[in-house]
Amino acid sequence: MAGTVSRGERDPDEARRFLIGLGRGAAGALIFGVPMLMTMELWFLGFYIERYRLLLLLIANIPLLILLAHRVGFEETFTWREAIRDATIAYGIALVMSALVLTLFGSIRPDMLLMEVLGKIAIQAVPASIGALLGRSQLGGELDKSEQQDEENKGSEVSTGYGRELFMMAVGALFLSLNVAPTEEIILIAFKMTPWHAIALLVLSIVLMHGFVYAVAFRGTHELTKETPGWHAFIRFTLPGYVVAIAISLYVLWTFGRLDDVAFGQILTFAIVLGFPASIGAAAARLIL
Repeated sequence: MAGTVSRGERDPDEARRFLIGLGRGAAGALIFGVPMLMTMELWFLGFYIERYRLLLLLIANIPLLILLAHRVGFEETFTWREAIRDATIAYGIALVMSALVLTLFGSIRPDMLLMEVLGKIAIQAVPASIGALLGRSQLGGELDKSEQQDEENKGSEVSTGYGRELFMMAVGALFLSLNVAPTEEIILIAFKMTPWHAIALLVLSIVLMHGFVYAVAFRGTHELTKETPGWHAFIRFTLPGYVVAIAISLYVLWTFGRLDDVAFGQILTFAIVLGFPASIGAAAARLIL
């Protein structure tokens, strides 16, 4: 009976924490989604983007959210079913917040075609859904000792998995690249650059990426032991992380139609330009998550 009372006492607290998590998710969706919600190019993309590309982006975002929810959900997740639940909730929050904000901005009106409205909401919901999940880790308050210990244990577990490290980098790269890829400035910068500019930007991206994670003592960064050679982290994490950032950049550019009828040299330059914020996002992902 005592156990039953204890369980009943915990249920209101669990419900309260879940509701707080929903509030943080809504705030996260708004905070992380505002740059795209206020970007004119995204409003037009929702209208003319080819539907199969948009559908592929939405589908690809689902497993990403599930894996991310397993790391930072609205509640601590122990099973994949709970992670799927949190990912679904995050997507729902993102859709609602995107529709609400776009309506307030006048980007969605009653006289618009349904496909245009759905396209605008769907494309905005991708970064907003990531923000909804990040809201828990970024907007959380003080944790009690047991929760803090659990978070430290989870963080330690994630940091030791090489595949999870690359996944976190992909999330960070996707989030930042989605914010800037639709803008005309990416194309303008690429056309202004010479090949030497592109090479210099590539080198700078890699150097900054390595410095963010290993050279600068930010909270959440990885510290190398004295026995570990300096090239080990560079070869094992920084270079693969930059490859991930470039791959994400190419995919995002393709999704937004930036690579259509473009020469290979220009495609490479576009990827290097977008790879600059993507690589910073990839490096910063471990700091955020």
